[in-house]
Amino acid sequence: MAATDDTVADDDALFVLTAVLLTPAQFPSVLGDDYVAACAALGLEPYAEGYGLVLGQDSDGARWTVVVEDVSLVAVAIASWDCGMEYDLSPDDRSVVCALPGWPLALAVAAPGVPAPHDPVPGPDDEGPAPLTPPDTEVWGAPQRRLGADEIALQWAAWRDQIDDETAFGRSGEPGTGGEPQAEAEEGAAEPAGSGQHPGVRQALEAARAYAGSPPPPGRIRSAFAPGGARTLRVDGPGWSLVARTDDIAFILLDEEPGEIIPVGRGPELPGLLKSLDELAVRPS
Repeated sequence: MAATDDTVADDDALFVLTAVLLTPAQFPSVLGDDYVAACAALGLEPYAEGYGLVLGQDSDGARWTVVVEDVSLVAVAIASWDCGMEYDLSPDDRSVVCALPGWPLALAVAAPGVPAPHDPVPGPDDEGPAPLTPPDTEVWGAPQRRLGADEIALQWAAWRDQIDDETAFGRSGEPGTGGEPQAEAEEGAAEPAGSGQHPGVRQALEAARAYAGSPPPPGRIRSAFAPGGARTLRVDGPGWSLVARTDDIAFILLDEEPGEIIPVGRGPELPGLLKSLDELAVRPS
């Protein structure tokens, strides 16, 4: 595609590497706890229709994130790629909202025949935004916490298999009293551990319950398909992230507990909480 924003030369092609959606139902969690915050991180208005983010390199190898309005086109491209099919993603220039330097996500691929990926070199009068950069996986904070929760949602079965219910939750099904970590973190993201009666967990669950009475901004609660007719929930709030299956347990990650995944058993209250959250959730169309 040819990016036509002022920050990219009209005659400079963008070699597309990947794309992601930025909508209330699906957005890069690394950008914020909800859709509104994610848009703000990119300087965009949080329109209900959302955007597509096209990540690529120009002919000099510089990284660019091109924001487009044609959400449907980007969704079709992503679905095709996920199925192993080729798809030439070339949004119309008229759908381009802006081109932002850098990438918000880490990519392991690069365009062939151009220099290695690097941030664009600003001009002498360039007062544009600083290049987007993926979060540092060597530290722990809100972006890393959300990335950890995303990874659990994507690899639920693998993480769930590491939890022994009897050890973690006891007979009551409530959070257990602690224990040694049961698995090593992947890329420093997180590691399972018993929750005990961690005050941060109680606060996170109370905040999640409060969403039923005071719905949060769009995207704080997202619901996706899961096997067996269940749903996978991703819920975020200041300092915490929750990922759960509506027919199973939940995991909580906290800013104050670097690199830990804290399991929460079904018990008598979790099923009702998950049901109410799923009813509030934004779902992909």
